[in-house]
Amino acid sequence: MEPKWEGKVSTKLTKARADQIWPLFLDFFNLHKWFPSLATCYGVHGINGQTGCIRYCSGCSISPSASNENNPQASWSTERLISVDHVQRCLSYEIVDNNIGFKSYVSTVKIVPEDNEGENQSGCVIEWGFTVDPVEGWVLDDLVKKYDMGLQRMAKRMEDACYSSLDK
Repeated sequence: MEPKWEGKVSTKLTKARADQIWPLFLDFFNLHKWFPSLATCYGVHGINGQTGCIRYCSGCSISPSASNENNPQASWSTERLISVDHVQRCLSYEIVDNNIGFKSYVSTVKIVPEDNEGENQSGCVIEWGFTVDPVEGWVLDDLVKKYDMGLQRMAKRMEDACYSSLDK
């Protein structure tokens, strides 16, 4: 049996604090507001942001293994929130069903406060890691690059929203 793939990406936000970004991730049923290539995200079970709740996501961020260039399909997944730590600002979720090719997938997102020395404002770092069974026809480095690109774009949207709300 092949070892699981593990990947981790992170990005630093300078205009938003951890306490501003954390609630955006806790809004588990509305990731599509922030993740650019996610067209749909909504709750299918449980209470939003509580352990055990399940969301359905659909978009074009990761191509499903069943598609090809001549017959593109939207990728979709059903994801369960498996842990929430409000003190550490950390949550984990697993994919319970999908058409992407993941057989086993767990992801953890952590929002780490960062104090900028000598300045009154603080930023934060978003860390997003995953563990997945290898996917036939895929390369781990390519998957990590997709996550990194998605995180950078998502973080910019989140930071811009937090920053613009300070102006009001």
